[in-house]
Order: sequence, then C-alpha cells, then structure tokens
Amino acid sequence: MSAAPSRRDGRTAQALRPTRFSWDPMGFALSSVTVHTGHTAVICSVCLEEGVPKWRQGSGKGWLSADYRLLPASTPSRQPRELMKLSGRTQEIQRLIARSLRACLDLEALGERSLHIDCDVLQADAGTRTAAITGAWAALAVGLRRLEQRGVLERSPLLEQVAAVSVGLVDGTALLDLDYSEDSRAEVDLNVVMNSQGQLLELQGTAEGAPFSRQQLNTLLDLAESGLVQLRQSQLQALEQAQN
Repeated sequence: MSAAPSRRDGRTAQALRPTRFSWDPMGFALSSVTVHTGHTAVICSVCLEEGVPKWRQGSGKGWLSADYRLLPASTPSRQPRELMKLSGRTQEIQRLIARSLRACLDLEALGERSLHIDCDVLQADAGTRTAAITGAWAALAVGLRRLEQRGVLERSPLLEQVAAVSVGLVDGTALLDLDYSEDSRAEVDLNVVMNSQGQLLELQGTAEGAPFSRQQLNTLLDLAESGLVQLRQSQLQALEQAQN
C-alpha cells in the first residue's frame, strides 16, 4: 500500500466520519432516527403491522421488509421520485437492508407480525446504504424495546447488533468510510455488514479497474472491522439517549 493521501476533511485513512443520531423525527412511527455520517444523512423509521405476507401465514413467524429511497434534493442534481418502477440500484439496496436486519432477529419471537423499515436519504455524500443499515438497526432496537415495554411482545426478538461501513482503495491506499470525492474515484469499493460477534452478514465489493489481491481484501476487511467496532459503540450510546 502507498502512503496515505490527505483526505478532504482531514481524517486519517483509518478514521470514520463523525457519526450522530437524532431520535424520533417522525412522531407516528414506532421509532425513528436520523443518522448522520459526515455529510450523509438518512432518516430510518420502523412501523409494525399485525399479520404477515400470505406466503408466511400459519408459520408462527414474523417478517421484516425494507424500503429505501433517495429524496429528490438529496443529491446535487435533483433525483426524480421513484414511483411505479424502482431502479435496480434501489431494489438491491432495500433487499440488502432487509437481509441484514432479518439476520439479527428471532422471527418466531416476533409472532405473525410484520416490521416495515423505511430508509429515506436526506443528503447523499456516499455510504448511504451502510448508514441506512446502521441507523435502521438502532431504530429497530428501540422499536422492539418499546413493544416489549408495552406488553405487545413477551421478549425482544433482537439477537445481535448489526452495523455497516464502506472501505475502499483510493490511489492504492485503503481508506475507511469513503465520502463521495473518494468513492467516485476508488479503484476498489467494498461495503461490509457485520454483527456484534464479528461475523460477516454481507460483502458487496468490486474492482472498478484493475483486479485486487487477496491480501488487499484482507487489509480492507481488517479496516472495516475496526470501524464497525466504533459504529456499534455509537449505536449503543444512541440507544441510551432514546426515549422509551
């Protein structure tokens, strides 16, 4: 790896963007949070519905689905609203969010109920899908805690903590938590989803130009893991601040 380049915001190669959580911007949701990672901001909300999809009925198990959207003014050029037809990117991301969150739940403990996660990007400066997963897990944890306190659930279905972060190779250097100026010129872009046991739930990566080596992949995964330890700590601190 080459010497670390200077980053636009002055961070070291191993540093996350500043992360913060603002609770319950949406008063009618079971829970909601706005997660900020640098200049990226995503609002994540959780809603509960009695019943499950038809194919799930009679199983005794619940379900979780996710929607993801870029709001029109979230990027420098206005994003048209996706209404009747979702782009392939949007479908991919919302499936990623849902898979990542279902992996941390005991769906039998949820009963035949459905959790709906909505992730709406207020501002996109790269890392929107990873911020959405990190924020949605926090919103989900608080929502399930509220259901347990209200007597809707006998116990919380939450089994694990989940967070996500991006890493990449930029000018030959491994960088943590890429912003758009880095993501747009990265030779390798990798999104990593991991639970609190250090187990991988999802890897999404590609070489934008030349192939990359197994050694470089290991370096990126080590860097991602160090950032995810910090993000999980930020999630726990945010949970302490949430109102019951």
